[in-house]
Amino acid sequence: MKWSTAPVAGRLRRPSLADPRLLIGIALVAIAVFATASIVSRADRTDPYYAARHTLTPGTVLVEDDLVIANVRVGTDTYVPASDSPWGLVVTRTVGEGEMLPEASLADADSYASRPVAISTSSPLSDAIAPGALVDVWVVRDGEFGTTSELVAQGATVDQVDREGSTFSARMGETVYVLVPADDVGELLAALADADDVTVVGIGGAAA
Repeated sequence: MKWSTAPVAGRLRRPSLADPRLLIGIALVAIAVFATASIVSRADRTDPYYAARHTLTPGTVLVEDDLVIANVRVGTDTYVPASDSPWGLVVTRTVGEGEMLPEASLADADSYASRPVAISTSSPLSDAIAPGALVDVWVVRDGEFGTTSELVAQGATVDQVDREGSTFSARMGETVYVLVPADDVGELLAALADADDVTVVGIGGAAA
């Protein structure tokens, strides 16, 4: 009798649900899917914060029309969330249009000590001088020994600009409202009253 020596093909068996290797594989896939979904969810999550509807200059007392709600992803406590009510607080530094409202830029009205002072200019204003810009204020005096100039306010923040005095040839008689510490207002007014000419000079590219 001849015996066959050909190999016998093994039969594949379906893995059993009780097979530890299958259970481990299922668990690893589930963990990977959950982790991916969690990462994507966190990346897509935004929160509502306040942003400036228009440029806010120091001394602005906040009302609802000053702010809009922006849904952003920041992840810090630097900015004012929309769940807060900052109405009635005073802005202490310039916040540009569309800029997020920083917590550090707000103060109680009682603790804000700057005042807007109107300065009528003798020379045309630069177009760059607008609310929020930083300026120097110079006065010129004609005296017995000639003409002298003096810097009477340095790095002051512009609160408002009145260009009603414009003419076709040059803008003269314009008025700039600059923010001055309350303790310095009297000294500045005295310097302006004693001046023959007043010039407001913008600090190039600077904003408060």
